[in-house]
Amino acid sequence: MLLAFDTSSAAVTVALADPVTGATIASSSTVDALRHGELLAPAIAEAMATAGCSPRDLTRIAVGVGPGPFTGLRVGLVTARTMADVLGIEVAGVCSLDILARQSSLGLPVAVATDARRKEIYWSLYDGPAADGSRRRLEGPAVDRPADVAHVLAGLPVIGRGAVLYGEALGLETSDVIEYPSAEVLALGVATGTLQLVAPDPLYLRRPDVTMSGGPKSVLPK
Repeated sequence: MLLAFDTSSAAVTVALADPVTGATIASSSTVDALRHGELLAPAIAEAMATAGCSPRDLTRIAVGVGPGPFTGLRVGLVTARTMADVLGIEVAGVCSLDILARQSSLGLPVAVATDARRKEIYWSLYDGPAADGSRRRLEGPAVDRPADVAHVLAGLPVIGRGAVLYGEALGLETSDVIEYPSAEVLALGVATGTLQLVAPDPLYLRRPDVTMSGGPKSVLPK
């Protein structure tokens, strides 16, 4: 059984699929930007209960690696790597922007733009789909202010939450309604080899909003 999930956006999306065909057996998706840590484990447990399987039935895990906010990515990747280590199975990472591009049914090149917060977007450009549905990434991923890359995305259908939030700054008249990565598409792409695999490490593109402690500070006057 293939377990797939992505926590790179405001959505927590989980799917259980056939490891060979990628056919979905159970799935769920919840949009809540502040509760990744609370939602992921119960969603995985619910999917397994629906499918009538246990963690020992898993043969592979697929996880979206971002780019995305620090906290959400950490929840997904720590969960994937911990489960894979305990179960002794492989964990495969996939760029979350690639998942979104794979979700588009349009038969032409597309751009993906997701919410990077701080009034910025994560973005990538993709070629038209091949016969198997895969898309080749042409540029990105990168993080920029929407107005700074509007000329790069001009003339392309734009997929993702960034297009919804910053459509005017990007100069979009309309955008694809797809906003968040789908675990079902992640599972399908990994099972069929139509998504590029990467190491299950977080793709931040910029420094997290936290810093490592420099150690205790002296209270004695200098």
